[in-house]
Amino acid sequence: MQLLVHGGAGATPKAPDARRAVLERAAETGADRSTPTEAVTTAIGVLESSPRFNAGVGGAVQSDGEIRTDAGIMTDDRSVGAACSMPGVERAVEVARLVMAETPHGLVSGEHAVSLADAYGIETGVDLWVERTRERWDALEPPSGGPRSELEWIRERYGRTDPDGRDGKGTTDATAADSDRDTVERGPTDGAPRDHDTVGAVAVDGERLAAATSTGGRWLALAGRVGDVPQVGSGFYCCPSAAVSATGAGEDIARTTLSRRVAGHVERGLDADAAAALGIEEFAELTGSTAGVIAIDARGRLGSAYNSDGMQTAQATDRSA
Repeated sequence: MQLLVHGGAGATPKAPDARRAVLERAAETGADRSTPTEAVTTAIGVLESSPRFNAGVGGAVQSDGEIRTDAGIMTDDRSVGAACSMPGVERAVEVARLVMAETPHGLVSGEHAVSLADAYGIETGVDLWVERTRERWDALEPPSGGPRSELEWIRERYGRTDPDGRDGKGTTDATAADSDRDTVERGPTDGAPRDHDTVGAVAVDGERLAAATSTGGRWLALAGRVGDVPQVGSGFYCCPSAAVSATGAGEDIARTTLSRRVAGHVERGLDADAAAALGIEEFAELTGSTAGVIAIDARGRLGSAYNSDGMQTAQATDRSA
């Protein structure tokens, strides 16, 4: 089993060694599993349980004060499952896998996804708050007038950054201290660092491939916002040639179907690393935003690329292989 995981694309995190240790543990744990599907879900589960990443525990807070999680998973036979907008669900990737395995659907959302998870024994009602997100949220004065007033309130708090993520004129896919992009850039109103991110994994066992991505969303997104992560071809994609997971500016990743783009380059003959590099180059030209991708091809060649200051990854190979 070959497994590659990422912890997000952005600036250098405040505690890179600690985060890398969690990524390495996730990769080693996942690589010991018997199938690529089990490998990516296990690896991501480790990251969802860590408050150092914006997935599961410690996820982003939306405009109504709720933390909602999203995830997607896909295998080389193009089986797919995704779940989104789930309050109180730490193991979002397990819900996505459940959708893939047990339903005739590709995506289930909101309270219905939570009910489905509960019906199949996946824990719900989990407290996803951590101290830093609680402190930052408590320092704000959110409106109480519903979606229109929330939208007006977040306009200056939710936006695009420059391609390097350093101009401080907007936020990224970020939480109070966790983001859809691993970045320490500062928002326009509170100067709080954003230093954690969406997580993803890709795996191959010589015959089968799988890709999965999980996130806690975007800090102060309008309640109910769904980004790229649970969208097939955007936050994740898998086909017989390659498995890909993306992270970064969610709306722009979705607009350009970044993961599918990278997989397409592998289908046209590039190895995973060259395909990832070309995909990020095209993404930057099309959007001016920052993102990162990891990929693995059917021959077990690994690839990663990003146009931000950094993106932490870890890889592992099954010891019994």
